[in-house]
Amino acid sequence: MMRNFLVGLAISIIVIFSALGGALADRLFVFKPLDYLFGKKVEPVGSANQKLVLNEENVVIDVAEKVSPSVVTVAIKKDQVVATFDQFFIPSGRTETIQRDIGTGFIVGADGLIVTNKHVVSDLSAAYKVITKDDTEYEVKNIYRDPVNDLAILKIEPVAGKDLVAVTLGDSSNLKVGQFVIAIGTALGEFRHTVTTGVISGLGRGITAGDGSSFGEQLDGVIQTDAAINPGNSGGPLLSSSGQVIGVNVAVAGGGQNIGFALPINEIKDSLTNFNNNGKFDRPIFGVRYRMLDQQTALLNDVPEGAYVVEVMTGSSAEKAGIKNGDIIVTIDGKKVKDIKGGLAGLIGTKKIGDSLEIEIFRGGKIQKVTAGLEGAPASK
Repeated sequence: MMRNFLVGLAISIIVIFSALGGALADRLFVFKPLDYLFGKKVEPVGSANQKLVLNEENVVIDVAEKVSPSVVTVAIKKDQVVATFDQFFIPSGRTETIQRDIGTGFIVGADGLIVTNKHVVSDLSAAYKVITKDDTEYEVKNIYRDPVNDLAILKIEPVAGKDLVAVTLGDSSNLKVGQFVIAIGTALGEFRHTVTTGVISGLGRGITAGDGSSFGEQLDGVIQTDAAINPGNSGGPLLSSSGQVIGVNVAVAGGGQNIGFALPINEIKDSLTNFNNNGKFDRPIFGVRYRMLDQQTALLNDVPEGAYVVEVMTGSSAEKAGIKNGDIIVTIDGKKVKDIKGGLAGLIGTKKIGDSLEIEIFRGGKIQKVTAGLEGAPASK
């Protein structure tokens, strides 16, 4: 009797839940015995936490699908001598052309303009290609290298039937630490269109960029992020959750984990405007590599705060003004370098070729005044 009653009750419950509908029943009654057995917190289907995870996933998926067609892989083509041995083990050499992926870039103009890092295309003796997501290869016709920023513009010729889709450039003036970001690039020069995510870890950082063999100025005001940026990601876009480019990935900290850097896109937009107006990077170059001395370092060494000159470029405006390695640039045009937004590089970026700078330097325990006339540096093609 009791058995028949229990069977009838079970059938009644099944009928009720069937009538409620599968989706509603799932929301009303989600039971996972193993989760309860091991003390795991069970999130009901459709809970706020599950929706949050799904929303974040959808953001990344949408941005990747939207922007990836505008992201390109930069490959180098170069002849190199390969050592070979004949049947008598006598060495000889033959020349063969190699091509390998070395970096990333992104399309900024449907007419074939692509932005990447200058250090990605620093080999003047090599030829370069770019490869789009659909594996179409384009020969790079011209390269314009910025004498100030670690920036280069590549020019390719569009192919009939293949539209080049430009990215949307965002605004880097109102970025916040903790802001969600997405990076796309050719990680390790091998894995094309790798998508990584993270947050903005810091703003206004200062780093030295370059390929180790060419002259490079200090880059100030760069974005720090924990989104995975590996060798090969250089020149790729750092994106906001809306899919707008807010930075150009430029470097990864040696010896550190999850520490990458990107040039703010507003600086790049200024360079692009300059380039579109003049057909070249017609900008002044001061010609020093330096590092900023903060208050604590200055006090410990009994010197003023400012820009400590590490290297002076031969033939530059700085050298002609008499600035030497070891000098500390304290003020420019009456403004303390430590208080100038964007540092020395930021100030030079606001000047024009032919402008003069009144500079105070600290040398040998004394302040000296010098005048520097800003000159331009021709962009390489």
